[in-house]
Amino acid sequence: MSDALINGLAGAGGGIIAQLITYPLQTVNTRQQTERDMKKERRKLGTVEQMFQSNDRQVAKQEGWTRLYGGLTPSLVGTATSQGVYYYFYQILRNKAEVAALEHRKKGIGDGSVGMFSSLVVAALSGCINVLLTNPIWLVVTRMQTHTKKSQSSQTQSMGSDEPVLAALELPPYGTIHVIQEVYGEAGVLGFWKGVLPTLIMVSNPSIQFMLYETLLKKLKQRRALSKKDNNGVTALEIFLLGALAKLGATVVTYPLLVVKARLQAKQVTGGDKRHHYKGTLDAITKMIHYEGFNGFYKGMSTKIVQSVLAAAVLFMVKEELVRGARWFLTNNSGNSARSKLS
Repeated sequence: MSDALINGLAGAGGGIIAQLITYPLQTVNTRQQTERDMKKERRKLGTVEQMFQSNDRQVAKQEGWTRLYGGLTPSLVGTATSQGVYYYFYQILRNKAEVAALEHRKKGIGDGSVGMFSSLVVAALSGCINVLLTNPIWLVVTRMQTHTKKSQSSQTQSMGSDEPVLAALELPPYGTIHVIQEVYGEAGVLGFWKGVLPTLIMVSNPSIQFMLYETLLKKLKQRRALSKKDNNGVTALEIFLLGALAKLGATVVTYPLLVVKARLQAKQVTGGDKRHHYKGTLDAITKMIHYEGFNGFYKGMSTKIVQSVLAAAVLFMVKEELVRGARWFLTNNSGNSARSKLS
């Protein structure tokens, strides 16, 4: 089994576990991002209030606990596919970068290690491939997360008030097939790539994340090697903390793009307020600045920081443990096979 395949499978496994743990936070955060309340005097709700209090915007009280896991199935498929694709191509490109660095060292250029810029390029290219392949899955997830269950009376009240309609008002069921049919009916095949432009730009998020993570991990291993002569003596807890720190830095920088992407992918009810209809990325950015100000780009950021940092930390920790276990298994298995042939 190749190292790229091991990392791809380990990344998929780590991503699934992280997604299961943090998915309710992700649902609440998506709803916060797509909220388009223009009433400045209205009190803003925090993450816990959004999940528990009795209000038309809260999830658990109004719509049931299952809505916190709306879109979980396609999300798990998307997570496994996304992480698997990303880590697979990341490892392939990383190997090529390492070979190139060694060749440069032979020519007297550099120390033979992959630098920060090369790590950034590798992560960015891997991210672009991942986005182009998996954007349709995440569009379906966003639609399902922002879909709300409402009674007929509450629908009538919402349509007749000044409140913007934020999500689909169709009565359940609203499963994956329904979303696919809805998106295709709205814009055809290209509709599944709504929000792909800001998402492509957002490859800088994992790029920054992995650049920080690789740099911090490298420095920690170097320090550990000098003190204990063990370049691999990094614990699961240390991996967890490094992953959390790297994700925190990347999230703060790129969060506005995430909000724009969510706005574009969420269902926009026809015939509503034109301020809530976005023709594309530039139109969304312009309208958000004009009607909501720059604060609109940071809606739900505290929730996202908690969710993404926790998910990234769990992902890195589980992935490293799976990679370590797979390599140990393959090494021992090959050793046993060799001894069996000799005997």
